[in-house]
Amino acid sequence: MSDSRLVHAHQFDDAEQQRDAASLGMWIFLATEVMFFGGMFLGYTIYRSMYAEAFAAASNRIDLIPGVINTTILILSSFTMASAVYHAALGRGRALQISLLLTIVLGAAFLGIKLYEYHEKFEELLVPGALFSFPAPFSAAAEIFFSFYFAMTGMHAVHMIIGFGLLAKLLFDARRGRYSAGYYTPVELVGLYWHFVDIVWIFLFPLLYLLGRHL
Repeated sequence: MSDSRLVHAHQFDDAEQQRDAASLGMWIFLATEVMFFGGMFLGYTIYRSMYAEAFAAASNRIDLIPGVINTTILILSSFTMASAVYHAALGRGRALQISLLLTIVLGAAFLGIKLYEYHEKFEELLVPGALFSFPAPFSAAAEIFFSFYFAMTGMHAVHMIIGFGLLAKLLFDARRGRYSAGYYTPVELVGLYWHFVDIVWIFLFPLLYLLGRHL
C-alpha cells in the first residue's frame, strides 16, 4: 500500500517529478566530483610513471593495517547507509534512525583512524615541507608521493565531514517523522553521495597503500 503523505514543492507537478529532478541534480553534482578527483588521480598516475621506484618506497612507509581497517569500516558504512534507504522506503522510522546513527558512528571511526595516521606521519617527518625527511636517493620524489597522499586523503576526509552534516540533518528530520514511504528522497540522495565517497576510498586504498607493497 502506498503512503498518502506525498510531499512536493509548489514548482513541481507531483512528488515523482520532484524526485526525478533532485536525482538528476545529484548525479550532475557527482559527475563534477568525479572530474575533481579524476584530476588528482591523473596527476598521481603521471608522477607514478615517472618515479615508480620512489613511489613504491614511499608507499611502504604507510602502515597497511589502519588502511585495511578503514576500508572495512567504509564498506560497513555503505551497508548501513543502504539499510537507511531501504527502511526509509518502507516507512520504518525507528530502523531508519538506527541505520543513520550507525553510519555516522562508522564514519567517525574512519576519521579517527585517519587522524591517527596523520599524527604518525608528523612524528616520522613525512609531511611535505621544510622538515620532510626521507632516505636518499628518493627524497624529492617521495615528497611528491606524500603531497598526493595528504591532498587526496585530505579531500576525501573533507567530503566525509560534509557527509556527517548531511547525515545529522537526516537523523534530525527522521526523529521528527518527516520521512515516510511516500517521501524519502533526501535519504536516497545522501545515500548516493555517501556511496560515492566510499567508492573514492576504494580507489585510494590500493593506489596509496598497496603500491609496491612488500608483504
